[in-house]
Amino acid sequence: MARLKKGLPLAASAENVTAFQRMNFFTMNPIQTGILSQKQYSNMAETWNKKEREKKKQQVKKEKAERKQERKDNPKSGNNFESMLAYLDENGNLSSQPPDPRKKIQVNVEDIEIGVRKQEPVNPEDLIRKGTVTFFNDSKGYCFIKDDVTQESVFVHINSLTEEIREQNKVTFEVEMGPKGSNAVNVKLIK
Repeated sequence: MARLKKGLPLAASAENVTAFQRMNFFTMNPIQTGILSQKQYSNMAETWNKKEREKKKQQVKKEKAERKQERKDNPKSGNNFESMLAYLDENGNLSSQPPDPRKKIQVNVEDIEIGVRKQEPVNPEDLIRKGTVTFFNDSKGYCFIKDDVTQESVFVHINSLTEEIREQNKVTFEVEMGPKGSNAVNVKLIK
């Protein structure tokens, strides 16, 4: 290797420039040295490791496509579409057999109801029940009425009474659902 002359700037003499270039040739960009073109340098930039990874990716992709094609050409028994189907029988149970077409029932679209049925108007006289006062607590303000038809005991609060009543009186009342169950309202004494 050539020696640099002391005391002179590095580019002061032609000797120094060429010596400097010879020393730093391997550290310089190959494009600057004129050895490689830009295209050659970019191709060289791909390292061996990158090329190997790309080859491996292509190989895996090729193997996957081959396996897919093999599965398509040679399906295993039991993994076809028909074996995956499930049917409902007339009782609503799952079955692997298709339903018998002779048992098919025709349904009129107008007969299908979605949601809550329309309530028919109720006669107000049907809501009025008759019963007997079985227990009356005047101090606490409640009593129980036993329905004559259903033999059901219904709670009554004193605020629901329209007239004053006593135990064993025959009364008429209407039933409403409260937070703790059925309550009698509009309680009237039968005369």
